[in-house]
Amino acid sequence: MTYTDLRQWLQHLEATGRLAVAKEGIGLEHRLAAVAKALDGSQAVYFPRPGGMDIPVVSGFLSSRAWIAEAMGVSQSELLPHFLAAAARPLPWREVGQDEAPCQQVVIRGRDLRDLRELLPVPVHSEHDSGPYLTGALVVARNPSTGVQNASMHRIQVTDADRLGICMLPRHLWQFYKEAESRDQALDIAIVIGIDPLTLLASQAIVPLDFDEFHIAGALHGRPLPMVKCLTSEVRVPAASEIVIEGRILPGVRAAEGPFGEFPRYYSAREEREVIAVDCVTHRRAPLYHTIVPAELEHLLLGAIPREATLLAQLQRSFPNVLDVHLSTGGVGRYHLFVKIRKTHEGQPRNVICAALGAHYDIKHVVVLDDDIDIHRPQQVEWAIATRFQADRDLLVVPGAQGSLLDPSTTVGRQAGAQAAAHSVGTSAKMGLDATRPMAYDQHIFTRVAIPGEREVDLGAEIAAGGRVEWDADTAAARR
Repeated sequence: MTYTDLRQWLQHLEATGRLAVAKEGIGLEHRLAAVAKALDGSQAVYFPRPGGMDIPVVSGFLSSRAWIAEAMGVSQSELLPHFLAAAARPLPWREVGQDEAPCQQVVIRGRDLRDLRELLPVPVHSEHDSGPYLTGALVVARNPSTGVQNASMHRIQVTDADRLGICMLPRHLWQFYKEAESRDQALDIAIVIGIDPLTLLASQAIVPLDFDEFHIAGALHGRPLPMVKCLTSEVRVPAASEIVIEGRILPGVRAAEGPFGEFPRYYSAREEREVIAVDCVTHRRAPLYHTIVPAELEHLLLGAIPREATLLAQLQRSFPNVLDVHLSTGGVGRYHLFVKIRKTHEGQPRNVICAALGAHYDIKHVVVLDDDIDIHRPQQVEWAIATRFQADRDLLVVPGAQGSLLDPSTTVGRQAGAQAAAHSVGTSAKMGLDATRPMAYDQHIFTRVAIPGEREVDLGAEIAAGGRVEWDADTAAARR
């Protein structure tokens, strides 16, 4: 089944015991995030009347790799190939009118547009966050030069009644904004909250400039995604969205934003950031509000899986014997990449390491592993490093490369003055580990220990149902 809106997916999770319903009135400041985190990866959570507000909050509905594969209708092993196939065969969206767009059933603008902090149940997540943040929000904007749309996720702070602060890293939205700002123009945007799992995942695809991520969403759904024109701009948004905030990123305006607990599980600094002016809010009747608990599984997996698909495709173009890739949750879904290969030549793992490090600046450490290792099981990766890797022979270090701006260990040079610090932030050493066996080895040196028949054991046939042991002073005997 294809889940075309958020509600269908939540109903499915509830029917299969994976949606917990919280007590009414759980506090929006820290408590809601704490409850969602406690159930992270096991159940999504529905919060009725959070903080006494009418709009319920949902969280954690994509906090499992297996759930994401299930939403796609494929097995976990098919997850990345299926996503890649959708990206390779995008399906353009179709525009619908307001009468076909649930997200515009209720319109709030002009004098009716009251304080966002009273309208929406926006949580305060982490201990030192500087205020309430939209964390499950998708920002949609049009390229000022071409009109092609881009969708991306950003942290957005509610700073005032109709003002938001946004953190933009130097990617597509930032490029659109700088182009508009160079003309002294605001950039029209729409902030979409509460969309179906496949559209949310598609929005995180790593694609070239002027490639509309909603076309990937259509391919994942198997039919064009219905989109509707915003009421105050030319931006189009998914018609089945729960809530849409229409606004503009203002040219030349900056305000303090942060600190905020980010995906590396550290806080970003308080800095001057761009400002959004809110013009209009539309939503479904009785809408749902989606929040993502920062740095937990829903956050990490949404970033990791589309990146994995892109990395797999890039590596396989040069190395067809690359079988799988995995951005580990221990590496916050960004920094640690495990690559499985069917090794054919000595030295090949080093080439793969170099290609992987060049594929995305966020990647910090790469481990290349043989095809007998399950790279999704950390214990197997660690075992391969422990038994197949020697640091003086198999370690590759690249100093002074570009790294993640949100990795706190890259912030070198801050004592050398503000200008030097600004240029040094994000400079990172990269490391690659060749944890593969040599192509040839003597006898059984690198042969894995195995017990014949261990994979075929049927415990239901081998273990006595209800069996127990009766003990006495002299003997022990099994009884049925």
